[in-house]
Amino acid sequence: MKLDTPENTAPDDAANRKSIAPVICYPPETLPPVPLDLYRAARATAQKVDEVLIPARDAKCFSVPAGQFFRISSVEGPQVGDLNLWSANDVRERFYSGKTRALHGTHVSTGDRLWTSFPHMRPMATITADTLDWYGFDAFGGSVHDVIGTRCDPYTNNLLSGGQYHHCCHSNLTRALAEHLGRSCDEVESHVHDVLNVFMCTGFTRDTGQYFMKASPVRPGDYLEFFAEIDLLGGLSACPGGDCSSEHSSDTAACYPLLVEVFAPEEGSLPGWVSPQRNGYDQSHGV
Repeated sequence: MKLDTPENTAPDDAANRKSIAPVICYPPETLPPVPLDLYRAARATAQKVDEVLIPARDAKCFSVPAGQFFRISSVEGPQVGDLNLWSANDVRERFYSGKTRALHGTHVSTGDRLWTSFPHMRPMATITADTLDWYGFDAFGGSVHDVIGTRCDPYTNNLLSGGQYHHCCHSNLTRALAEHLGRSCDEVESHVHDVLNVFMCTGFTRDTGQYFMKASPVRPGDYLEFFAEIDLLGGLSACPGGDCSSEHSSDTAACYPLLVEVFAPEEGSLPGWVSPQRNGYDQSHGV
């Protein structure tokens, strides 16, 4: 916890040091371009081929072949979801929230991509539609669809409250992945990773820099839609915090299901598109 007042006196040139303009670490101009027009034309021909309803306070897995679309929708009430993505061919290749954040910012929307972990580091999904893109950033610095939070988990809950709560998103995703792969929770838990917080409204306080959440603006009918760049296995948890207006990891918040739908475009509607190859770095690490 930060001290209320600093222990050290500011130097004479403190104002000059603090006034230096920031530099963007990873300028996005050199990233591979996103062919949104191509994706949207293909989406216009797509037909629904699968759907999975995620129960409140629980999680389920779903599959999306490369070149198809998937949509996460609010269907009954304001509800946020914790999304994990893996390569369907190797769960060791998974969504890398930290690098996605570094490349695109703390919150993502249409045209941003979700990137995979090292050594693959390639686009795994591209956001193609977001009905909450109107929200932007509010007066508190909050926005939706963050890649800054981790996921509510039973370990932090135990640390802070001493309880044994089993429907945190981490546990939900662990159970769902174990069921999908036919393995034990102990075997798969290490593959559950930091999430995209779908529909969650979050930010950092201006005074202490603490992570905050507030009531999500999501309403039934809102959705976030993605194009699968590689064969995907997804896991989605309907967070026990509901709209995260007051708390998470509890049985008291009003919670609702989320719907995942998968859409396959017509054959030939993605001319020239190829699934991205793994990163071109040779992995020699200077040896």
